[in-house]
Amino acid sequence: MAERTFSIIKPDATERNLTGKVNAVIEESGLRIVGQKRIRMSRAQAEKFYEVHKERPFYGELVDFMTSGPVVVQVLEGENAVARYREVMGATNPAQAADGTIRKLYAKSVGENSVHGSGSQDNAKIEIAQFFTDSEIVG
Repeated sequence: MAERTFSIIKPDATERNLTGKVNAVIEESGLRIVGQKRIRMSRAQAEKFYEVHKERPFYGELVDFMTSGPVVVQVLEGENAVARYREVMGATNPAQAADGTIRKLYAKSVGENSVHGSGSQDNAKIEIAQFFTDSEIVG
């Protein structure tokens, strides 16, 4: 059974019309996009999604950024999807990201780093459930 992970194409990437380019990198890596929708994240959704960072100094800025424009939420599927997508995204700091990774190619900064991906299988399940119903995921 293929593993699933969750992805967000962040506002800095959607405002530059990079959804198709990011999707191409994802698909070239062997992952399949089995759920995708463009949404405007509400403040409540962003606060809930990033509540693990609530005590961190960047929390408010992160919530503001994630609600500043449309995002594309996605369910990705494939062999070792969580680990593979983390590899495809590249390091959080685009200056340290490997060549060919999404962040090396498209991120503007550590804060505006174009994409989010789940950190674990457990997180992926929780994150997917926050934005998708089972009927919206079509393998």
